[in-house]
Amino acid sequence: MIRALVVCTCLFGAAAGFAQTPEPTPPAAAPPAAAAPAPAPKAWSSLSPQQQQVLQSHQTEWNSLPPDRQQALAKGSERWLSMTPQQRAGAQQRFTQWRAMPPEQRQLLRQRWQQYKALPPERQQQLRDSFNRFRQMPAERRNQLRQQWRQMTPEQRHHAAQQMRAAPPMRAAPPPRHVPR
Repeated sequence: MIRALVVCTCLFGAAAGFAQTPEPTPPAAAPPAAAAPAPAPKAWSSLSPQQQQVLQSHQTEWNSLPPDRQQALAKGSERWLSMTPQQRAGAQQRFTQWRAMPPEQRQLLRQRWQQYKALPPERQQQLRDSFNRFRQMPAERRNQLRQQWRQMTPEQRHHAAQQMRAAPPMRAAPPPRHVPR
């Protein structure tokens, strides 16, 4: 159970400010000699009317934004437009939480996100699975695990994290079988 708490702590912290699930990591990075070309500027007129509506607060500054920022905003607007109303509400809530965080906490979460993205895809999947199992636990059990985690010393937390990394992935318990009476 501590393993699930560690995973939850890492993933929840990393995911708190992001509206989508992580994208798969590319199989291999390009050699250093072949640097990726800088993205070309994206014209405002090349955006769909729906994207322009989503990004209207950036219209006046659009041409002065760096091309990579333009690309990121365009991609984000595509994701937003593809979301259901429930997904949009969740994304808006997470964004509000992100904006309310102190800058130091945001920076820590960015660092954790980078650490997560640097993990092999199999390890990322293990963490996502553990996090999802934690989220499916009853609230009182999650709170109990959080309390245990808070009461640990840094050395105990480190030891628990090491054990989690060394242990094989946990399997979800099968659903209870209904036995007719």
